[in-house]
Amino acid sequence: MLDINFIRDNLNIVKDAITKKHLKVDLDELVRLDDERRKKQQAVDALREEQNTVSRNVATAETPAIRQQLITEMKSLKIDLQQHEEDLKKIMIDWQTRMLQVPNVPDLSVPEGKTDEENQSIKKWGDVTTFNFTPKDHIELMTSLNMLDLDRGVKVHGFRGYFLRGAGARLSFALWQYALDFFTKRGFEFMIPPMIVRKENFYGTGHLPNDAEDLYMTQDDDYLTGTAEVPVMGFHRNDILDKNELPKKYLGFSACFRREAGSYGKDTKGIYRIQEFYKFEQVVLCEASHETSVLFHEEITKNAEDFIQTLGLPYQVVLNCGGDLGLGQVKKYDIEVWVPTAKKYRESHSSSYFHDFQTRRFNIRYKDADGKMRFAHSLNNTAVATPRILISLVENFQQADGSILVPEVLRQYMGTDIIR
Repeated sequence: MLDINFIRDNLNIVKDAITKKHLKVDLDELVRLDDERRKKQQAVDALREEQNTVSRNVATAETPAIRQQLITEMKSLKIDLQQHEEDLKKIMIDWQTRMLQVPNVPDLSVPEGKTDEENQSIKKWGDVTTFNFTPKDHIELMTSLNMLDLDRGVKVHGFRGYFLRGAGARLSFALWQYALDFFTKRGFEFMIPPMIVRKENFYGTGHLPNDAEDLYMTQDDDYLTGTAEVPVMGFHRNDILDKNELPKKYLGFSACFRREAGSYGKDTKGIYRIQEFYKFEQVVLCEASHETSVLFHEEITKNAEDFIQTLGLPYQVVLNCGGDLGLGQVKKYDIEVWVPTAKKYRESHSSSYFHDFQTRRFNIRYKDADGKMRFAHSLNNTAVATPRILISLVENFQQADGSILVPEVLRQYMGTDIIR
């Protein structure tokens, strides 16, 4: 959430941000409503002060007649105040709804564009894998090795259901164990957060209200989390952090649930676009400095790149265009790993920073060196998501006989160097 004063003072900048992110937000109506909110708040404050004054005068009234006159005046003021408070409450509901729709301002380096097809490749690592045989896709490979069962997954779960079994399940655990060791060695505190989360946390991260159709809701109006970012950010809700303890660096692990609404007809086969999966997420809280946010953005992106490099997977980094940014994101990189049978790179990681957009909603603050209260800055990045990463891993490491080499860094966790 942006500060309303920032919005009013930088109206054209925020309007440009709305245009760049290809959103529809009536900023002029928000400002008009904010004017109404301020006037009504002033009226309410004035009536409350007047009521307090009359109340004090009742206590010191010189005669019963004067006291009765003041009591009558108080009753009239009370009725008037209640009406103004009710009007203010209605205005506030509309004002808050509109405030939640205002996007963060993208960094100047964010390119123009409407969809992910207009993201810009800025880096490639590794040579794309070539074979002297016809490679199999991940479905054929994993099914033939009893690593994956999609038919029974659909039977039990429904559309997009899957079972990981045998070496497929163990390969996921190997990746989790390796990720835990890898990222905690880089200073991240491991955390397993709740996966059923109150809705205010989704408003805090910016996933609500816009992503509502992609979330699973419980009968108690809570939600199943689609990323550990949401509960990990909620961990410090309403906290005042010690500046000397910044940055806070967390590695959150959770099951994730997404309805994949709006993806009808996309990736209907395999385990790329599924409704339940597991993910490690890097989450960082740092000082309220653009330069500091940029440094940590590059750091957490490099962490993910280094992780992929140790697995030996070719990848590219893309800079997301304005239309492919979320509501709160200032800047975002996607990391896309090479999928041989698709003959293209496909997204496996994303890395974003938000300035104080999320922390303002969560009310996460700290005192700076001058004793001034500031909202911290927040960042997040995928450490590894399974089973999606398995697609690239098994396809790139397949052998002519249908077996799969296990990347060297995972062998100690798998207990084998090849899956047959």
